[in-house]
Amino acid sequence: MKKDSLLDNGHRDVQQTVRQSRRRLLASASIVATASGIGFPMVARAQSAYPAKPIKMIVPWPPGQATDLGGRALALGLARVLGQSVVVENKAGAGGMIGTDMVAKSPGDGYTVLAASSGPVTVSPLLQPTAYNPDADLVPVSMMGLSPYVLVTAPDFPAKDAAQLVKMIKDNPGKYTFASSGTGATAHLIAESFNSALGLKAVHVPYKGSVPALTDVVSGRVTYCLETAASTMPFVRDGRAKAYGVSLLKGSVVTPGIPPLATAAGIPGFDLGAWLGVMVPRGTPAEIVAKLDDAVKMTMQSQDVIEIFLRIAVENDYRSTEDFKRYLKDITKQFADVIKQNDIKIEKT
Repeated sequence: MKKDSLLDNGHRDVQQTVRQSRRRLLASASIVATASGIGFPMVARAQSAYPAKPIKMIVPWPPGQATDLGGRALALGLARVLGQSVVVENKAGAGGMIGTDMVAKSPGDGYTVLAASSGPVTVSPLLQPTAYNPDADLVPVSMMGLSPYVLVTAPDFPAKDAAQLVKMIKDNPGKYTFASSGTGATAHLIAESFNSALGLKAVHVPYKGSVPALTDVVSGRVTYCLETAASTMPFVRDGRAKAYGVSLLKGSVVTPGIPPLATAAGIPGFDLGAWLGVMVPRGTPAEIVAKLDDAVKMTMQSQDVIEIFLRIAVENDYRSTEDFKRYLKDITKQFADVIKQNDIKIEKT
Protein backbone atom coordinates (compact mmCIF):
# COMPACT_ATOMS: atom_id res chain seq x y z
CA MET A 1 0.00 0.00 0.00
CA LYS A 2 2.80 2.37 0.93
CA LYS A 3 4.69 1.63 -2.30
CA ASP A 4 1.53 2.19 -4.36
CA SER A 5 1.00 5.48 -2.56
CA LEU A 6 4.54 6.56 -3.38
CA LEU A 7 4.04 5.61 -7.04
CA ASP A 8 0.76 7.52 -7.15
CA ASN A 9 2.53 10.55 -5.71
CA GLY A 10 5.30 10.13 -8.29
CA HIS A 11 2.74 9.98 -11.07
CA ARG A 12 1.15 13.20 -9.82
CA ASP A 13 4.60 14.82 -9.65
CA VAL A 14 5.30 13.89 -13.27
CA GLN A 15 1.90 15.17 -14.38
CA GLN A 16 2.51 18.42 -12.50
CA THR A 17 5.94 18.84 -14.10
CA VAL A 18 4.51 18.19 -17.55
CA ARG A 19 1.71 20.70 -16.91
CA GLN A 20 4.31 23.25 -15.83
CA SER A 21 6.31 22.54 -18.99
CA ARG A 22 3.19 23.03 -21.08
CA ARG A 23 2.48 26.32 -19.32
CA ARG A 24 6.01 27.43 -20.20
CA LEU A 25 5.37 26.41 -23.81
CA LEU A 26 2.11 28.33 -23.83
CA ALA A 27 3.97 31.32 -22.41
CA SER A 28 6.29 30.98 -25.40
CA ALA A 29 3.20 30.94 -27.60
CA SER A 30 2.18 34.24 -26.02
CA ILE A 31 5.59 35.66 -26.84
CA VAL A 32 5.18 34.46 -30.41
CA ALA A 33 1.71 35.95 -30.66
CA THR A 34 2.83 39.37 -29.41
CA ALA A 35 6.20 39.55 -31.17
CA SER A 36 6.55 42.60 -33.38
CA GLY A 37 8.88 41.02 -35.91
CA ILE A 38 11.95 43.00 -34.84
CA GLY A 39 14.98 41.52 -36.53
CA PHE A 40 13.14 40.31 -39.63
CA PRO A 41 14.25 42.30 -42.69
CA MET A 42 11.44 42.96 -45.12
CA VAL A 43 12.18 42.08 -48.73
CA ALA A 44 10.71 44.40 -51.34
CA ARG A 45 8.37 42.61 -53.75
CA ALA A 46 8.10 43.29 -57.43
CA GLN A 47 4.61 44.17 -58.61
CA SER A 48 2.37 41.08 -58.99
CA ALA A 49 5.18 38.86 -57.69
CA TYR A 50 4.57 36.04 -55.21
CA PRO A 51 3.10 36.34 -52.67
CA ALA A 52 0.24 38.53 -53.86
CA LYS A 53 -2.12 37.55 -51.01
CA PRO A 54 -1.95 36.08 -47.49
CA ILE A 55 -0.44 32.62 -47.03
CA LYS A 56 -2.10 29.93 -44.93
CA MET A 57 0.10 27.77 -42.70
CA ILE A 58 -1.49 24.51 -41.57
CA VAL A 59 -0.25 23.16 -38.23
CA PRO A 60 -1.41 19.53 -37.86
CA TRP A 61 -1.13 19.65 -34.06
CA PRO A 62 -3.01 21.45 -31.26
CA PRO A 63 -1.97 24.87 -29.93
CA GLY A 64 1.00 24.81 -27.55
CA GLN A 65 2.69 21.78 -29.09
CA ALA A 66 6.29 22.30 -30.28
CA THR A 67 5.43 22.23 -34.00
CA ASP A 68 2.68 24.78 -33.35
CA LEU A 69 4.98 27.15 -31.47
CA GLY A 70 7.80 26.78 -33.97
CA GLY A 71 5.36 27.27 -36.84
CA ARG A 72 3.89 30.41 -35.30
CA ALA A 73 7.33 31.92 -34.75
CA LEU A 74 8.20 31.11 -38.34
CA ALA A 75 4.91 32.55 -39.63
CA LEU A 76 5.63 35.94 -38.05
CA GLY A 77 9.08 36.01 -39.59
CA LEU A 78 7.86 34.93 -43.01
CA ALA A 79 5.24 37.68 -42.94
CA ARG A 80 7.92 40.30 -42.37
CA VAL A 81 10.28 38.87 -44.95
CA LEU A 82 7.68 38.27 -47.65
CA GLY A 83 5.51 41.31 -46.97
CA GLN A 84 2.29 39.31 -46.65
CA SER A 85 0.50 37.95 -43.60
CA VAL A 86 0.90 34.25 -42.83
CA VAL A 87 -2.23 32.92 -41.12
CA VAL A 88 -1.78 29.87 -38.88
CA GLU A 89 -4.58 27.29 -38.73
CA ASN A 90 -4.47 24.30 -36.37
CA LYS A 91 -5.89 21.14 -37.95
CA ALA A 92 -5.05 18.52 -35.34
CA GLY A 93 -5.96 14.85 -35.23
CA ALA A 94 -4.75 11.32 -35.98
CA GLY A 95 -1.21 12.02 -34.88
CA GLY A 96 -0.81 14.95 -37.27
CA MET A 97 -2.09 13.05 -40.30
CA ILE A 98 -5.33 15.04 -40.78
CA GLY A 99 -3.64 18.40 -41.24
CA THR A 100 -0.81 16.88 -43.27
CA ASP A 101 -3.33 15.28 -45.63
CA MET A 102 -5.17 18.59 -45.97
CA VAL A 103 -2.01 20.26 -47.26
CA ALA A 104 -1.17 17.30 -49.49
CA LYS A 105 -4.54 17.76 -51.21
CA SER A 106 -4.30 21.57 -51.51
CA PRO A 107 -3.43 23.46 -54.71
CA GLY A 108 0.29 23.81 -55.36
CA ASP A 109 0.20 27.58 -55.65
CA GLY A 110 2.35 28.58 -52.69
CA TYR A 111 -0.55 29.86 -50.61
CA THR A 112 -0.90 26.78 -48.40
CA VAL A 113 2.16 25.61 -46.49
CA LEU A 114 2.61 22.86 -43.91
CA ALA A 115 4.35 23.16 -40.57
CA ALA A 116 5.67 19.64 -41.07
CA SER A 117 7.10 17.21 -38.53
CA SER A 118 8.63 13.77 -38.37
CA GLY A 119 5.64 11.89 -36.97
CA PRO A 120 3.08 12.26 -39.76
CA VAL A 121 5.59 12.68 -42.59
CA THR A 122 8.38 10.21 -41.81
CA VAL A 123 7.20 7.72 -39.19
CA SER A 124 3.46 7.14 -39.74
CA PRO A 125 3.73 6.20 -43.45
CA LEU A 126 6.27 3.51 -42.52
CA LEU A 127 3.89 1.89 -40.05
CA GLN A 128 0.40 2.26 -41.48
CA PRO A 129 -1.53 3.27 -44.59
CA THR A 130 -1.91 7.04 -44.92
CA ALA A 131 -4.22 9.05 -47.17
CA TYR A 132 -1.17 10.81 -48.62
CA ASN A 133 2.20 9.79 -50.00
CA PRO A 134 4.76 12.17 -48.47
CA ASP A 135 7.24 11.59 -51.31
CA ALA A 136 4.70 12.18 -54.09
CA ASP A 137 2.26 14.64 -52.51
CA LEU A 138 4.53 16.98 -50.53
CA VAL A 139 7.54 19.07 -51.54
CA PRO A 140 10.21 19.86 -48.90
CA VAL A 141 11.04 23.56 -48.57
CA SER A 142 13.29 23.90 -45.50
CA MET A 143 14.06 22.23 -42.23
CA MET A 144 13.63 24.44 -39.16
CA GLY A 145 15.05 22.33 -36.38
CA LEU A 146 15.36 19.10 -34.45
CA SER A 147 13.88 18.05 -31.13
CA PRO A 148 16.67 16.20 -29.30
CA TYR A 149 16.03 13.08 -27.19
CA VAL A 150 17.71 12.49 -23.85
CA LEU A 151 18.64 9.11 -22.37
CA VAL A 152 17.46 9.09 -18.74
CA THR A 153 17.06 6.75 -15.77
CA ALA A 154 15.93 7.13 -12.18
CA PRO A 155 18.39 9.30 -10.20
CA ASP A 156 19.59 6.37 -8.10
CA PHE A 157 20.42 4.06 -11.00
CA PRO A 158 23.99 2.85 -10.32
CA ALA A 159 25.60 3.54 -13.70
CA LYS A 160 27.67 6.70 -13.43
CA ASP A 161 27.84 7.39 -17.19
CA ALA A 162 26.56 6.15 -20.54
CA ALA A 163 29.45 3.73 -21.05
CA GLN A 164 28.73 2.05 -17.73
CA LEU A 165 25.00 1.94 -18.45
CA VAL A 166 25.66 0.26 -21.79
CA LYS A 167 27.95 -2.31 -20.16
CA MET A 168 25.36 -3.18 -17.53
CA ILE A 169 22.65 -3.75 -20.12
CA LYS A 170 24.94 -5.61 -22.50
CA ASP A 171 26.20 -7.93 -19.74
CA ASN A 172 22.63 -8.82 -18.74
CA PRO A 173 20.54 -9.49 -21.88
CA GLY A 174 16.81 -9.26 -21.20
CA LYS A 175 17.19 -8.07 -17.60
CA TYR A 176 16.62 -4.36 -18.13
CA THR A 177 13.64 -2.50 -19.59
CA PHE A 178 13.10 0.63 -21.61
CA ALA A 179 9.96 2.74 -21.89
CA SER A 180 8.50 4.65 -24.82
CA SER A 181 5.47 6.86 -25.40
CA GLY A 182 3.99 4.14 -27.60
CA THR A 183 4.85 1.39 -30.07
CA GLY A 184 6.05 3.02 -33.28
CA ALA A 185 6.40 6.47 -31.71
CA THR A 186 9.50 8.45 -32.63
CA ALA A 187 10.79 7.88 -29.08
CA HIS A 188 10.42 4.13 -29.58
CA LEU A 189 12.29 4.17 -32.90
CA ILE A 190 15.13 6.28 -31.49
CA ALA A 191 15.45 3.96 -28.49
CA GLU A 192 15.49 0.90 -30.76
CA SER A 193 18.15 2.61 -32.92
CA PHE A 194 20.23 3.19 -29.79
CA ASN A 195 19.81 -0.43 -28.67
CA SER A 196 20.55 -1.88 -32.11
CA ALA A 197 23.66 0.25 -32.60
CA LEU A 198 25.12 -1.14 -29.37
CA GLY A 199 23.74 -4.68 -29.54
CA LEU A 200 21.63 -4.19 -26.40
CA LYS A 201 18.87 -6.65 -25.51
CA ALA A 202 16.31 -4.90 -23.32
CA VAL A 203 12.56 -5.35 -22.94
CA HIS A 204 10.35 -2.67 -24.50
CA VAL A 205 7.54 -1.34 -22.28
CA PRO A 206 5.19 0.84 -24.37
CA TYR A 207 2.92 3.46 -22.79
CA LYS A 208 0.19 5.75 -24.04
CA GLY A 209 2.17 8.97 -23.95
CA SER A 210 5.36 10.30 -22.41
CA VAL A 211 3.83 11.12 -18.99
CA PRO A 212 3.23 7.51 -17.87
CA ALA A 213 6.49 6.41 -19.50
CA LEU A 214 8.52 8.99 -17.58
CA THR A 215 6.56 8.28 -14.40
CA ASP A 216 7.77 4.69 -14.36
CA VAL A 217 11.32 5.57 -15.38
CA VAL A 218 11.89 8.22 -12.71
CA SER A 219 10.36 5.90 -10.10
CA GLY A 220 12.72 3.09 -11.14
CA ARG A 221 9.96 0.73 -12.24
CA VAL A 222 11.38 0.82 -15.80
CA THR A 223 15.13 1.18 -16.35
CA TYR A 224 15.51 3.84 -19.01
CA CYS A 225 13.97 5.77 -21.88
CA LEU A 226 14.91 8.22 -24.60
CA GLU A 227 12.41 11.05 -24.57
CA THR A 228 12.30 14.62 -25.85
CA ALA A 229 14.34 17.30 -24.13
CA ALA A 230 11.09 19.20 -23.54
CA SER A 231 9.77 16.25 -21.50
CA THR A 232 12.94 15.13 -19.73
CA MET A 233 14.94 18.27 -18.92
CA PRO A 234 12.63 19.55 -16.13
CA PHE A 235 13.30 16.26 -14.28
CA VAL A 236 17.03 16.35 -15.02
CA ARG A 237 17.35 19.93 -13.79
CA ASP A 238 15.71 19.25 -10.44
CA GLY A 239 17.49 15.94 -9.86
CA ARG A 240 14.52 13.61 -10.35
CA ALA A 241 16.14 11.93 -13.36
CA LYS A 242 19.71 11.14 -14.36
CA ALA A 243 20.77 12.08 -17.91
CA TYR A 244 23.43 10.10 -19.76
CA GLY A 245 23.44 11.58 -23.24
CA VAL A 246 21.56 13.41 -25.96
CA SER A 247 20.65 11.99 -29.36
CA LEU A 248 22.11 14.72 -31.59
CA LEU A 249 25.61 14.21 -33.00
CA LYS A 250 27.07 17.47 -31.69
CA GLY A 251 24.99 17.72 -28.54
CA SER A 252 22.41 20.48 -28.15
CA VAL A 253 22.12 23.98 -26.74
CA VAL A 254 18.80 22.93 -25.18
CA THR A 255 20.52 20.20 -23.11
CA PRO A 256 23.55 22.02 -21.64
CA GLY A 257 26.16 19.82 -20.01
CA ILE A 258 24.78 16.59 -21.49
CA PRO A 259 27.18 14.86 -23.92
CA PRO A 260 26.13 13.43 -27.28
CA LEU A 261 25.44 9.70 -27.20
CA ALA A 262 27.69 9.39 -30.24
CA THR A 263 30.68 9.90 -27.97
CA ALA A 264 29.33 9.14 -24.48
CA ALA A 265 27.99 5.71 -25.46
CA GLY A 266 30.46 5.02 -28.28
CA ILE A 267 28.10 5.17 -31.27
CA PRO A 268 29.98 7.06 -34.01
CA GLY A 269 27.60 9.07 -36.18
CA PHE A 270 24.53 8.60 -33.94
CA ASP A 271 22.38 11.61 -34.82
CA LEU A 272 18.62 11.29 -34.40
CA GLY A 273 15.82 13.65 -33.44
CA ALA A 274 12.29 14.66 -34.32
CA TRP A 275 12.51 17.20 -37.13
CA LEU A 276 10.38 20.26 -37.81
CA GLY A 277 10.19 21.79 -41.26
CA VAL A 278 8.19 23.45 -43.99
CA MET A 279 6.54 21.65 -46.89
CA VAL A 280 4.16 22.58 -49.69
CA PRO A 281 1.82 20.59 -51.94
CA ARG A 282 3.13 18.89 -55.07
CA GLY A 283 3.05 21.05 -58.17
CA THR A 284 4.25 24.16 -56.36
CA PRO A 285 6.53 26.03 -58.81
CA ALA A 286 10.25 25.74 -58.11
CA GLU A 287 10.66 29.51 -57.95
CA ILE A 288 8.08 29.73 -55.16
CA VAL A 289 9.79 26.92 -53.24
CA ALA A 290 13.10 28.78 -53.62
CA LYS A 291 11.58 32.06 -52.40
CA LEU A 292 10.03 30.38 -49.37
CA ASP A 293 13.32 28.65 -48.60
CA ASP A 294 15.18 31.96 -48.67
CA ALA A 295 12.56 33.49 -46.38
CA VAL A 296 12.79 30.58 -43.92
CA LYS A 297 16.58 30.92 -43.86
CA MET A 298 16.38 34.61 -43.02
CA THR A 299 13.73 34.01 -40.37
CA MET A 300 15.63 31.21 -38.62
CA GLN A 301 18.63 33.55 -38.24
CA SER A 302 16.57 36.06 -36.25
CA GLN A 303 17.43 36.35 -32.57
CA ASP A 304 13.72 36.33 -31.71
CA VAL A 305 13.23 32.94 -33.33
CA ILE A 306 16.47 31.56 -31.90
CA GLU A 307 15.22 32.43 -28.40
CA ILE A 308 11.77 30.94 -28.99
CA PHE A 309 13.24 27.66 -30.25
CA LEU A 310 15.44 27.54 -27.16
CA ARG A 311 12.35 28.00 -24.97
CA ILE A 312 10.49 25.14 -26.64
CA ALA A 313 13.55 22.85 -26.44
CA VAL A 314 14.02 22.53 -30.20
CA GLU A 315 17.50 22.83 -31.71
CA ASN A 316 17.50 25.57 -34.34
CA ASP A 317 18.86 23.71 -37.38
CA TYR A 318 17.94 25.36 -40.67
CA ARG A 319 18.63 23.26 -43.76
CA SER A 320 18.02 24.30 -47.35
CA THR A 321 15.65 22.53 -49.72
CA GLU A 322 18.26 20.15 -51.10
CA ASP A 323 19.83 19.47 -47.70
CA PHE A 324 16.38 18.86 -46.25
CA LYS A 325 15.57 16.38 -49.04
CA ARG A 326 18.78 14.47 -48.33
CA TYR A 327 18.06 14.46 -44.61
CA LEU A 328 14.53 13.12 -45.17
CA LYS A 329 15.85 10.36 -47.41
CA ASP A 330 18.47 9.33 -44.84
CA ILE A 331 16.20 9.47 -41.77
CA THR A 332 13.41 7.58 -43.55
CA LYS A 333 15.83 4.79 -44.43
CA GLN A 334 17.19 4.65 -40.87
CA PHE A 335 13.72 4.39 -39.35
CA ALA A 336 12.55 1.90 -41.99
CA ASP A 337 15.54 -0.32 -41.18
CA VAL A 338 14.83 -0.13 -37.44
CA ILE A 339 11.17 -1.00 -37.98
CA LYS A 340 12.09 -3.99 -40.15
CA GLN A 341 14.91 -5.26 -37.90
CA ASN A 342 12.71 -5.12 -34.80
CA ASP A 343 9.47 -6.18 -36.50
CA ILE A 344 7.69 -3.11 -35.11
CA LYS A 345 3.95 -3.01 -35.73
CA ILE A 346 1.50 -0.53 -34.28
CA GLU A 347 -1.26 -1.95 -32.15
CA LYS A 348 -4.70 -2.18 -33.73
CA THR A 349 -7.36 -0.37 -31.72
